[in-house]
Amino acid sequence: MISSVSRSLTRSVRNGKSGVPPIVSGSRRMFVQPTRTERASVVDTPPSADLENKFTPRADMLGFKLEVPAKTQGTERPIYLDMQATTPLDPRVLDSMLPFYTDQYGNPHSRTHAYGWEAEAAHVADLIGAESKDIVFTSGATESNNMIIKGVARFNKEKKNHVITTQTEHKCVLDSCRKLSEEGFEITYLPVQPNGVVDLNVLEGAIRPTTSLVSIMAVNNETGVIQPLKDIGAIVGKHRGVYFHTDAAQAVGKIPLDVNAMGIDLLSISGHKIYGPKGVGAAYVRRRPRVRLDPIISGGGQERGLRSGTLPSTLVVGLGEACRLANLEMKADHVHVSALSKRLIEGITSRIEHVVRNGDPNGYPGCVNLSFAYVEGESLLMALKDVALSSGSACTSASLEPSYVLRALGAAEDMAHSSLRFGMGRFTTEAEVDFVIEKIVAVVQRLRDMSPLWEMVQEGIDISTIDWGQTQH
Repeated sequence: MISSVSRSLTRSVRNGKSGVPPIVSGSRRMFVQPTRTERASVVDTPPSADLENKFTPRADMLGFKLEVPAKTQGTERPIYLDMQATTPLDPRVLDSMLPFYTDQYGNPHSRTHAYGWEAEAAHVADLIGAESKDIVFTSGATESNNMIIKGVARFNKEKKNHVITTQTEHKCVLDSCRKLSEEGFEITYLPVQPNGVVDLNVLEGAIRPTTSLVSIMAVNNETGVIQPLKDIGAIVGKHRGVYFHTDAAQAVGKIPLDVNAMGIDLLSISGHKIYGPKGVGAAYVRRRPRVRLDPIISGGGQERGLRSGTLPSTLVVGLGEACRLANLEMKADHVHVSALSKRLIEGITSRIEHVVRNGDPNGYPGCVNLSFAYVEGESLLMALKDVALSSGSACTSASLEPSYVLRALGAAEDMAHSSLRFGMGRFTTEAEVDFVIEKIVAVVQRLRDMSPLWEMVQEGIDISTIDWGQTQH
């Protein structure tokens, strides 16, 4: 049963073991139709099992039979240390979703029968200290950010035309603000301090009588910097008619959040950043006192009229379960990730010199951003094919431009280019971190040995004093 495998997998992964029994050569995995007493499950079947015509539905079948080939030799997946990009689906979340692919398929928006998302909304709300009726399900944090930023600004445009955000926000927030500026809104992009934290005095000075929204992310997706949400909420709360929104895609389930204690009016959530499914998220939109916004999707008026369209039940169920598990395991996850982060940083910096950590060291420990001087980040990534990481010059696309987040922190262009982001999470093991440390040390040393700049540094030359323009003549 998936449910039993889920529990054993979670325990064993935390101990550095795979916990999953090997698939017998020639065996096949089959989906088993759930009954009233059993959950949906995936089981191994012997090679001799008669699977002929199993893909043809029968009258008594609501499920299906699925053949999964055994893993091919030599196709090992890379070690995954990119948890800020996405997280693996927790097996327990999958377990909760499977029945909704078969016999529990009612439209949850219907008001004429018992299908609904009350429990899922409650799980999401509990994680952020909100009421379940404040939760609006969406396709993800990108949609939530667009819906909130554009919606609040447009609703208040007759009297207020000013929005405040920071230079280090996620691209979907910055692009939403750019779109508003094209519509005639005034946008203030606050700078951040060298540690990545916004200056509260600068924030307070930027608020005007025409300001309708302040949007500042909770945890930065590149550096792990945590913004002082409670202090920001207190400042915004002093100004009537100004709402505080936070993009919490990287914070939900990782750090404690309480929308009431922190004065947060609007908040964005992503399912696949908390070991849930991709394609689903949520927005917290305060009802009391009510925050009004213009919906960006028109239709049947689902989700309090703020987000029309029928969302996939299975994904919403998965999001609810992911939030429930995050609420239960946040402290344990934080202890686990903190130990791995310390192990990684000490393992690298004790053996390699000229390594700089970007952002506030007191940020979220599962996101570690390091710059390796005299090494090109893209070259470093290419040499680490068996490790999944992100480079500071490829955070939003295939662009070779240095990270705008690191540049906003004051990082030099070459150091921004040479940065790597290490993302650790619930299922990361000590063995994986140790493997990555060894690979990083070996690759950085090899690339530096090939660099004429590194040779000059070793000879005691201060390359920052060299006028490179003069050397070309």
